[in-house]
Amino acid sequence: MQHPTVIPPRAPHGRLALTEPELVHWGESLGRAAVPPLVLTVTGDLGAGKTTLVRAICRGFGVTEEVTSPTFALVHQYDGGRSRVYHLDLYRLEGPHDLANIGWDDIVGDHALVIIEWPERAGELLPRDHVPIELAHLPDDPDRRLLYAGGHVADAPSAGGTA
Repeated sequence: MQHPTVIPPRAPHGRLALTEPELVHWGESLGRAAVPPLVLTVTGDLGAGKTTLVRAICRGFGVTEEVTSPTFALVHQYDGGRSRVYHLDLYRLEGPHDLANIGWDDIVGDHALVIIEWPERAGELLPRDHVPIELAHLPDDPDRRLLYAGGHVADAPSAGGTA
């Protein structure tokens, strides 16, 4: 399943260099455009802005309560108005075999917005139609993050395409 309305122009084919306020704005726009069921995966190094982006997506989707990182709880559930929102942080899991313990099948099978940090821990159990988002540090510009969305980073060109 393709989700063309939630992918920013040029992001699948290049990179968007965004300041934190721009990242928040983009995330809120994504949240407003999201139509469940939808699984978003968010990857990036520590401090790349994953939780900032997830908070913005949730706010845009209609979550009014505080969104916090589920690093220790693994899963947080919120009411998004249009559907439930699940925010998963799989960092502490060793691999896909640990997913049954958090109710993985029920979560990804729900008619909900599911946002997963550290999705590589899910391996082959990730839904094939998930929308991948990657954030990366810019070594020469600490105030911006590179954003890739809707395509695999391996498919993105190594130069050009920045906004």
